Amino acid sequence: MSRGFASIVFTVVLAGAVTSAAADALAQSSAVETPQQNVRASQQYQQLTCTNAAFRATRIAKECGPLQGSQFYDSCVASFNCNNQPSGANWRQAPPSETTR
Repeated sequence: MSRGFASIVFTVVLAGAVTSAAADALAQSSAVETPQQNVRASQQYQQLTCTNAAFRATRIAKECGPLQGSQFYDSCVASFNCNNQPSGANWRQAPPSETTR
């Protein structure tokens, strides 16, 4: 292989790596959401899970399937039960932080 061709190949590979790294950084920076957006997305997911049986079955298979045969499987499936949802205005809020000394 000639030096000129090797130089071109190196330049193309380097440009591809830089472009890939920049695309990854851009994707990560645009994926950051505010707490309000996160709560809204969670509420939409919960509504879809409770109103669309096919979506719920798919999520159970994906999230609980690897647990099948273990002691955790039934608990995982039960977490998709929409009749036992927590109530109250603040149930999604994290508890206040405790100061460690």
